[in-house]
Amino acid sequence: MAGENQKLAKEILEQLGGASNISSYTHCMTRLRVQPSDESLVNKEALRKIDGVLGLVEEETLQIIIGPGKVNSVTEEFGKLVESEGGIDLKDRAASVKSEINKKNATPFKLFLRKIASIFIPLIPALVASGLITGISKAMIQAEWLAADSQIAIILTVIGGGLFTYLGILVGINAAKEFGGSPALGGLAGILIINPAAATITLFGEELLPGRGGLIGVLMAAIFIAIVEKNVRKFVPQSVDIIVTPTIALLITGIVTYIVFMPIGGFISDSITNGLLAVLDIGGAVAGFVLGATFLPLVVTGLHQGLTPVHLELINSIGDDPLLPILAMGGAGQVGAAFAIYFKTKKKRLKRAIGGALPSGMLGIGEPLIFGVTLPLGRPFLTACLGAGVGGAFQAIYDVATVAVGVSGIPLVFIVNAGEVIYYLIGLVIAYVAGFIFTYLFGFKDEMAGEFD
Repeated sequence: MAGENQKLAKEILEQLGGASNISSYTHCMTRLRVQPSDESLVNKEALRKIDGVLGLVEEETLQIIIGPGKVNSVTEEFGKLVESEGGIDLKDRAASVKSEINKKNATPFKLFLRKIASIFIPLIPALVASGLITGISKAMIQAEWLAADSQIAIILTVIGGGLFTYLGILVGINAAKEFGGSPALGGLAGILIINPAAATITLFGEELLPGRGGLIGVLMAAIFIAIVEKNVRKFVPQSVDIIVTPTIALLITGIVTYIVFMPIGGFISDSITNGLLAVLDIGGAVAGFVLGATFLPLVVTGLHQGLTPVHLELINSIGDDPLLPILAMGGAGQVGAAFAIYFKTKKKRLKRAIGGALPSGMLGIGEPLIFGVTLPLGRPFLTACLGAGVGGAFQAIYDVATVAVGVSGIPLVFIVNAGEVIYYLIGLVIAYVAGFIFTYLFGFKDEMAGEFD
């Protein structure tokens, strides 16, 4: 396996123009993200055709989709090759080209959403782990397999719920770092919001409510403290910077947070929650169809991660999240479409690509199927969206909701409200079937798959 990963890393590096053309690289759950020094040296068509590469996304960085798990090992081998062949200092190179990153198709709003996504992407493993433990323990208690007051149930609840109690601190750390401030001060901004002692403060005749504003308030406070810190530092002598700058930044941010950010954050949080619930209540199946069908285009742009604070605010405000099961149907529609293509095509390379990506798709990692199969083929991506819409409509009709944030697909059953698991599974199968039928009848002909010859 190590030799296979090394071979794949070497082939990728060759088509990227060699080690000397790599400015920086990193990876996420499914993608190797590379910043080439000179994009004209990159052979993108050859990259797409490498066995083991499931797709290619061109944004601020060149994103090579390899798949969950495997991407970690390939990135490790890729790094060894870059360092041994190029002998370059990636940190220095990354710093020198950071200001030259390609901004094509990037509006200020999209760039802001991507920054928000960058705050939450590093937290995904922790959110998934905590969500699964919380969901499983709640299901066991509701099924009366565990007594709610038993030590096992209490231990599981403490383990699973810890992240959500102190999530504001981690979000604050990442937000400050993303906006150029000190991570520790960002953590303090989160503490300002969630600190129970805030209940002892009375402003304008009302006591403050700890946690008011939620993650929206935390984001505002953490971004603000980063901005204040950077601006104060411009006027403070270096000899006293470590004492004066953080003190002034925290003092100003604390006052502004309690007077402005907590009330405004609470208003925004309430508006988002009440607005989404109203859309689902009034729109019903139609709203579910539209939300389910339009989620995949967000995944293509990478902006779907910007929805994480919305999911968390719903859970914080009403106790569960009715949006996540609807959006999870996007991946299910892809799975159905992929099965249809698999059964209809005679191209062995396309069958291999689908066979390698389907297990991940069913487990909630849909990017390999999207970028490796349906999106390159064109029409199957649209029919997959239609299938997702049908599944989303079903989830909306039955008000299916989750108790935490986690990976979609089959694993989502562990965090769905215990009494709604059967409805989620039925909706999942409906999205599979709808995606399959739409794609098999209208979405795919074998001549569309010329690049898989």
